[in-house]
Amino acid sequence: MLKIERLFEAYLDGMDYIVVLLPHSYGVSSQFLLRKGKQEWQLQVIHVHNLPGFTKYECKASEHIEIGTPYLVVDDRENETDLQIGAVIRTKEFDEAYYYDGDDLGVTYTAQESIFKVWSPPASLMKLRVYKEDGYIDHDMTRRENGVWSYRLSGDWEGARYTFVVCVNLVWREVTDPYVKAITANGEHGVVINMERTREKQTIGCPSLVNFTDAIIYEAHIRDLTVHPDSGVLQKGRYLGMTETQTMSTKGTTTGLSYLKELGITHLELLPFNHFGEVDEQNPKATYNWGYNPLHFNAPEGSYATNPTDPYSRIIELKQMIEALHESGIGVIMDVVYNHVYIREESSFEKLVPGYYFRHDANGMPSNGTGVGNDIASERRMVRKFILDSVQYWLQEYGVDGFRFDLMGILDWGTMNEVRRVVDAIRPDVLILGEGWDLNTPLPADQKATLGNAKYMPRIAHFNDRFRDYIKGSTFSIFDQGYAFGNCSHLDEVKRVIRGSVPLQPHDTDLFAEPEQTVNYVESHDNHTMWDKLSQSNGEESEALRKHRHLLATAITLLSQGIPFLHAGQEFYRTKQGIENSYNSPDHINQIDWKRKDQNSAAVEYVKGLIRLRRSHGAFRFASTKLIQKHCSFLAAPAPIILYHLHDVAAFGQWKEILVLFNTGVDPKVVKLPSTGEWQVLVNETESGSLPITNHEGEEFAVAPVSAYVLAKM
Repeated sequence: MLKIERLFEAYLDGMDYIVVLLPHSYGVSSQFLLRKGKQEWQLQVIHVHNLPGFTKYECKASEHIEIGTPYLVVDDRENETDLQIGAVIRTKEFDEAYYYDGDDLGVTYTAQESIFKVWSPPASLMKLRVYKEDGYIDHDMTRRENGVWSYRLSGDWEGARYTFVVCVNLVWREVTDPYVKAITANGEHGVVINMERTREKQTIGCPSLVNFTDAIIYEAHIRDLTVHPDSGVLQKGRYLGMTETQTMSTKGTTTGLSYLKELGITHLELLPFNHFGEVDEQNPKATYNWGYNPLHFNAPEGSYATNPTDPYSRIIELKQMIEALHESGIGVIMDVVYNHVYIREESSFEKLVPGYYFRHDANGMPSNGTGVGNDIASERRMVRKFILDSVQYWLQEYGVDGFRFDLMGILDWGTMNEVRRVVDAIRPDVLILGEGWDLNTPLPADQKATLGNAKYMPRIAHFNDRFRDYIKGSTFSIFDQGYAFGNCSHLDEVKRVIRGSVPLQPHDTDLFAEPEQTVNYVESHDNHTMWDKLSQSNGEESEALRKHRHLLATAITLLSQGIPFLHAGQEFYRTKQGIENSYNSPDHINQIDWKRKDQNSAAVEYVKGLIRLRRSHGAFRFASTKLIQKHCSFLAAPAPIILYHLHDVAAFGQWKEILVLFNTGVDPKVVKLPSTGEWQVLVNETESGSLPITNHEGEEFAVAPVSAYVLAKM
């Protein structure tokens, strides 16, 4: 990298606003000129500030400044410095002037030619670098409209490795294409490929959702699902491992894809599978990572491929994995990380348009609401465009069935609504969900895509931390107990989250406007598993009792209104050996332990039964708040029992009346039923399903300690 020595600095911080910084050791100046070639103009000095180490001159230019064109700023001693692109790129005027709405950024391949395009308004020069066996050849690119640079390479360049070399503020930097779709091992270079070669098979779509609340989401990491020695999978930890069927543990029970199908989930939410950092793709077993270090947003991760050095391998095998899941009736939700990049200074975004893609605080320093050193500025037009283009690409090219937005609260809700619009134009049944946490990023609170602004984001779901904390207990306090763990202090709030966190009456307000906006969960990849938390918060209780509490929390998740979400292995008491943040822990901590599944087969069968029950009757998954207000209520019951009544529901399934009972107390209780006659018991303390286990007659019903029941009438 060329190091530039300057006597003083000058920055374009607005479309006609220039800041000049003179070191105190240099002295002061009374006037400045702006020079372009042989032309020059007097700059108007508006303000002068004495800063530590510098004198700052705020100047106004009388002429239109062409961004990307070299200018010099000359002081009254005839010393000069180059005009650097500064904070102008974060102005609304820049955003409007240089927005490019074309759909051809990146490389467009045919056998006759390849066309390369990249957006970089502040660049003064740009080269396309094409690598050969013994080096590379640079081609001078041409600046087009709105700061887009292009080059047309004649001939068939399939398989060619390429980068861009950009000059901004007199400094040359080599960058990978931010729109790149195929890469070499570890993403060093982009690769020109023929996508038609990856489309050998007609994609089978996932069964369409009638309502978003019909979804049952199961979250997993691709490597975790099959890497265990007892998984019975041959391609352990890889995309292809998830295509293998009829795999079994040494006990002869199903694992992998066949198990997921058997479990009955509708959607598998996979931790990031776009290219990420901190795992060597050519030696993937050496390290582990969840994948929240995005490097290339549109290229698949290579550590899950059989041959990461072959650019086609990761693409074709990922498509085969998605195809196999679709053939099993399971949709694929992609975990997307558009809120930050791995390392800001090394990202293509920062090298191509310094400072544009990221938010900065009042002092001009990069903000850090994400906690990883940078926040994506989704409110800027070309940033929003990148997100929309990327979502559309994954949806159309790979046929994914949903997007889970990591740290969605960093983004603005305008962008999220645009995502919903773009997706709806292609497939309205695609799920969009995200973490609406309110994080400290310099975006006005009323613009953030947070839980508090859910009302502005129809048909976008949020992880419901209120549900999580009232049922399980605070994620951030290991000893805090929620309802399922024995805390009976917030029964009214527990009832509200069971009802979908929607208004109880037509004119009330609550967390969400509609039940399709709540993702109900008690465990995810983040923080302690529920079993590890229980081992601490309820450590004085017997293991058997803790297992009952664990199943009670899972039952509440699956029987509440909204969209239920399970963490992989939750159904058999997954443990990470007490590790709270296992993002880079080894396989023996993160892997799905198929032996543990065999050891807890009764719990697995119980959860399977709950899933069958939920899918069998629409009253457990109402699509609208109006239906919940009309058909759901809570009946009087001795504390700490919650008696949830679904009435007049014959239009939604075979049962016209359903009672759901939850008891977190350690003593048996007797509950008065709302009507006499024969009730069918579908769920009791040990069994569950969509078919009756036993029947019950009489006005009273005995409830066992720490248990869930479902009773139904024809």
